[in-house]
Amino acid sequence: MPPSPPTPTPAPSPSPSPYARTVRGSGPGLLLAHGAGGSVEANFGPVMDVLAAGHTVVGVDYPGTGGTPRATHPLELDTLVDELVAAADAEGLERFAVCGYSMGGPVAIRLAVRHPGRVTALALTAPFAHADAELRLTAQVWEALCAAGDPDTLGRFVLAHALSPAALDAPTPRELDAAANVTGRTVPEGTVDHVDLVMRTDVRADLAAITAPTLVISTVEDRFVPPRLHRATAAGIPGARLTEMPGGHLPFTEHPARWAALLTEAVK
Repeated sequence: MPPSPPTPTPAPSPSPSPYARTVRGSGPGLLLAHGAGGSVEANFGPVMDVLAAGHTVVGVDYPGTGGTPRATHPLELDTLVDELVAAADAEGLERFAVCGYSMGGPVAIRLAVRHPGRVTALALTAPFAHADAELRLTAQVWEALCAAGDPDTLGRFVLAHALSPAALDAPTPRELDAAANVTGRTVPEGTVDHVDLVMRTDVRADLAAITAPTLVISTVEDRFVPPRLHRATAAGIPGARLTEMPGGHLPFTEHPARWAALLTEAVK
């Protein structure tokens, strides 16, 4: 009697993505691309209820922040795009608007160019298409402070660049020192990897290929990503609208209601 043929070994299932996912609300799709050193909750948490009131909101935390483990190799923009689109696919979203904040701006730009038929609208807040000399120098100091083990100095650097003068003047000096200490001690471990990607990012060649209706929101007192980079991003995207809002680099901290209103209008 001939031996039975061997039982085929099933192909292994693909490993689940280690990128932590946030899903909220219901309705048309809305993807969130957060900034360097942030997370979905840190950057969009203060406006999440407003966004999720009319959309199925999906975001992923980049490596080393939120619930995602730190990467073991340099980050690549296309990988962040792939992970965000995979999260949308997993939630059954065929089409979606995209909100990109700060470094999430280049992520959203690259996503819109690679998946033009799926993106219904773009809302880019404090974006940059490339790191010019000033942004590179700022990023180099930020990167060095992340690695230096001096959380107080790191926190002071972040607050001085992230907040507007009015927001910095509002607390007492003692309160500001305490805020700097907390900020420096809670910087996500993956921030240094995100900042490295900021310095390597260049999506200027992608801008002219964007076909989705685009709103660029410029935070006019921004000292992390200078407003001229916001304006240059808008100028490179066909038909993009540019609007300004007060405050520094953290609209979710200084003017969350104003920011939420601009985002919901852009992606409705």
